[in-house]
Amino acid sequence: MWFFGSSNNSIAAPAPEVTSVQKSAEPASKPKPCCVCTKEKSTRDDCMLFSKSDDPAQTECKSLVEEYKSCMAGYGFKV
Repeated sequence: MWFFGSSNNSIAAPAPEVTSVQKSAEPASKPKPCCVCTKEKSTRDDCMLFSKSDDPAQTECKSLVEEYKSCMAGYGFKV
């Protein structure tokens, strides 16, 4: 005698594997741009603000701007 749902002849399908969708780990490990190179950024900003030249980024603050850019590049940011 056969009852609905009581068949012993059927083979149970394997349970589907549960896979979690993971986002890329890089954004979680990469710091925010505002939180890195703070010393270099502050020094660069002070030079730019208090400079007497017309274009401080190209004259007296150029080395500080480059230092800030290289620091940011070390964290993967393009400035």
